Amino acid sequence: MMKWLLLCLSCLMLLAATPAWADVSRDDAAAAAQRQTGGRVLSVDRSERDGRPVWRVKVVTEQGEVKVVFIDAASGRAI
Repeated sequence: MMKWLLLCLSCLMLLAATPAWADVSRDDAAAAAQRQTGGRVLSVDRSERDGRPVWRVKVVTEQGEVKVVFIDAASGRAI
């Protein structure tokens, strides 16, 4: 019984430490980066920055410059 309880508690702690990605979708992150740069989105990947879940969005601007924009996965704001 005690082993089962410890196992359940361990699983709950792991789930609590897992970043929640559902707040801001991949499409929302791409749209936010596109609005900020005016460029065309090349890729969108999950990542972490300073211990926070973020979307890493690579865009190419109208001038042909490739930029990486980090979008906070909880708020949808560029960081």
